[in-house]
Amino acid sequence: MNNFKTIGRVSAKLLAELLEKQKEVFVIKDAEEILEKTNMEARDLLRRMANRGLIARLKAGKFLIIPQGVTKTIGNWYVAGSEIVNTDDYYIGFYSAMQYWGMTTQPVIKIYIATIRRQIVPKEMKNRVVFVLIKKSRYWGVNNEWVTNHKKAKISDIERTIIDGLAHPGYCGGITEVAKGMWIVKDKIDYGKLKDYAAGYNKNVVCKRLGYILEILKAGDEGLIEYLRTYVKGRYDKFDPANKGKRTEKNRWKLIDNVGRKQIEGVIWS
Repeated sequence: MNNFKTIGRVSAKLLAELLEKQKEVFVIKDAEEILEKTNMEARDLLRRMANRGLIARLKAGKFLIIPQGVTKTIGNWYVAGSEIVNTDDYYIGFYSAMQYWGMTTQPVIKIYIATIRRQIVPKEMKNRVVFVLIKKSRYWGVNNEWVTNHKKAKISDIERTIIDGLAHPGYCGGITEVAKGMWIVKDKIDYGKLKDYAAGYNKNVVCKRLGYILEILKAGDEGLIEYLRTYVKGRYDKFDPANKGKRTEKNRWKLIDNVGRKQIEGVIWS
């Protein structure tokens, strides 16, 4: 159980009992019942606890116990993300989904949430949550997954996580991190589904980045590579738009490789 010795007896009692009841997300009524307080007394206590960073207000009358670490309690932040959105058409994605699927060895301190509607981040969570607006037609590849022992949240599957990373490398730590993540889970990828997702996303640059990375990783099959080659047309695109490097090498995928094949090989095979 968390150590609440320094936060005050009443606050400690509330947090301890909420966690015992597996209520990381709770409402004012829970505080009233546990502490035997009036509504006004409970509201005042919760306001002071929020000011001290012990809890965060998610919506009117709904609160989250703020995790006091990053990796051990990341599931709580997934729960928080699912609670603050105002639509069912959302999913935990990008770098956060990469962490869920074991595609990164880096700690992810923000929760990335894709949603079809614009959202407002609660002020207590402004440094923790990033909303990414997507088209409704691109809301797919999402499953309900266990994020704590007793809570589920919507998370992009491995293949959709890859597609999102290729479309928006900046939300995933850059294209090198995406390639490394693909390497880590290469034996778990459903390459048929990945092909369908690439076709469904229907964006040339995504297919070009995917094809180039699969070539480097020696993953997938020749049929998939040849299919992705059909998207190689028109202009040249940056391999990693988030990379400020000045490399200007061009390749057969009509990508300006501003990262370098050797750098990716060095990361995945080191």
